[in-house]
Amino acid sequence: MHLSRFPRVFLAHLPTPLERLDRLSRELGGPEIWIKRDDCTGLSTGGNKTRKLEFLMAEAQAMSADVVMTQGATQSNHARQTAAFAAKLGMACHILLEDRTGSNNHNYNENGNVLLDHLHGAATEKRPGGVDMQAEMEAVAVGMRAAGRKVYIIPGGGSNPTGALGYVNCAFELVGQANDRGLVIDHLVTATGSAGTQAGLIVGLKAINAGIPLLGFGVRAPKAKQEENVFNLAVKTAEKLGCPGVVQRGDVVADTGYVGPGYGVPQADTLEAIRMFAELEGILLDPVYSGKGAAGLIDYCRKGHFKKGQRVVFLHTGGSVALFGYDAVFADDTSRQAAE
Repeated sequence: MHLSRFPRVFLAHLPTPLERLDRLSRELGGPEIWIKRDDCTGLSTGGNKTRKLEFLMAEAQAMSADVVMTQGATQSNHARQTAAFAAKLGMACHILLEDRTGSNNHNYNENGNVLLDHLHGAATEKRPGGVDMQAEMEAVAVGMRAAGRKVYIIPGGGSNPTGALGYVNCAFELVGQANDRGLVIDHLVTATGSAGTQAGLIVGLKAINAGIPLLGFGVRAPKAKQEENVFNLAVKTAEKLGCPGVVQRGDVVADTGYVGPGYGVPQADTLEAIRMFAELEGILLDPVYSGKGAAGLIDYCRKGHFKKGQRVVFLHTGGSVALFGYDAVFADDTSRQAAE
């Protein structure tokens, strides 16, 4: 696949590291665990959206946009990375933040990603949970366009065929790194939410016949809905690339058993995963995406789904800035453990 055919702004720090997690592997006593460090992509602490935004922001520039608009949850990593890209490229950034958790905690609503949104110069508006955020963005854009602004709208998570190209490229990059060190990858796992990361990865892996199964650990939607969203986006992405039909429905697999109480609400296994990665490997996960994905990885290892002798790569989607909005959750969990 020749990705150079598509406009791209080269700002990400690539390739991201591929590292073996020796202490976590020993602790779990199962497979050899590796991590693809997409928390190291650069721009405002990095994360998986940076790869997507290289293609999305190039498209915005091609359309002569002077304002980029996007949406996400209160502690949206995508919003923060979009704001950083806009600052770097000299564009205005307008963000709609959806209250998906109902939290009244000051740090959750003002610290973490929200603080960085504003430091990058983005304007933010809040919306209640459950509204049609795409429609909300379109309504705001109408007023801006009437005032003469050229608005480019990015969907939540940067997850459309243009954004998913970033993870087609990541699949190529990962396989290249594995080939260069003789690493046979038995499983690739990651958190999956707005679908673009998983969709791009599966298209890239299938397009080059990598033979690496991909599992997404869901963070929001039920299994059937998550898999449908990923497959539909993968189909459109493959068509954009010129390889229609490369992904079959059976290639898309999501396990949504680690969502817990809901989006953005970590449960005990999420917090355990965050602590294990921090204490054993010095790596920070987030409570919304990578923490839940890692909880799934750990449980699969413990249950023998990933077996001794296999090599499993965990793609870290970033987002550790959100930890500063969840201090109360960790304090409560520490108190709970002390009382047991």
